Amino acid sequence: MKNKTVVVTGANSGVGLATTVELARRGATVVMACRNAERGEAALKLAIERSGSTHIELMPCDLGSLGSIRAFASAVLARHPVLDVLINNAGVVSLKRETTREGFESQLGVNHLGHFLLTLLLLEGLQRAPQGRVVTVSSGAHRVGNIHWADPHFTRGYSVWRGYAQSKLANILFTKGLAYRLRGTAVTANCLHPGAVATQLGVDRETGFGRTVMKLLAYVFVTPEQGADTSVYLATSDEVAGVSGEYFYRRKPAPLSKLAEDRELIERLWFWSEKQVGQQFPFP
Repeated sequence: MKNKTVVVTGANSGVGLATTVELARRGATVVMACRNAERGEAALKLAIERSGSTHIELMPCDLGSLGSIRAFASAVLARHPVLDVLINNAGVVSLKRETTREGFESQLGVNHLGHFLLTLLLLEGLQRAPQGRVVTVSSGAHRVGNIHWADPHFTRGYSVWRGYAQSKLANILFTKGLAYRLRGTAVTANCLHPGAVATQLGVDRETGFGRTVMKLLAYVFVTPEQGADTSVYLATSDEVAGVSGEYFYRRKPAPLSKLAEDRELIERLWFWSEKQVGQQFPFP
């Protein structure tokens, strides 16, 4: 990974931090995209200590704000015109209904729409690389997911699990749609299930609600380092240099739900997402 540049979203904790450390350890320049400046600074210090690398940068990016995403993408490309890898790692689980700056339900807004816009804004940098890669962290929860077209932002009858599963299915549909549009180019797009990882996902940072349950369940989870393994593999391995549009678990292609491979659904979500973020992206 020497002389390669990687962007990792949600890099301040859990799998994102572990991914940052491992890629920096391998010689990459890593841009940590973090929403919270204070937590980001603490994570940057920790990443430098753990990796032994000083080629790690911190840049603010709130995936719940389209304006913040656009500012971040512009700043990244100005500093790093060539981008080798984008790892769409950030994810939220909202125990109660919350919304992004633009009014999107937060799980769909951050987990999918934020990464949708960010990826396409950074695409020109990825296309300048010898072999650009987009790696998106999804979840096995996609199997029970559906796109709730009648009310995708759950303005009525909010359910944390229906919302989360919808966003994780959307991650895969986006990956499939992107890979199709990038066919014949040097840029690949893949996604993955990291496993059940012991992180702060699902813990309310203000009230601490959910922390006790997470501690009780921690023994069944894999570590953040183990959860980061497939992300690192997809970002670095020559074995997947020509692979695109696949879903991985433990470094191997894994089966998907029928909906995750529905071409009509893939295209419908793509055009709906463009409308939501207010920007169309022409492809050859």
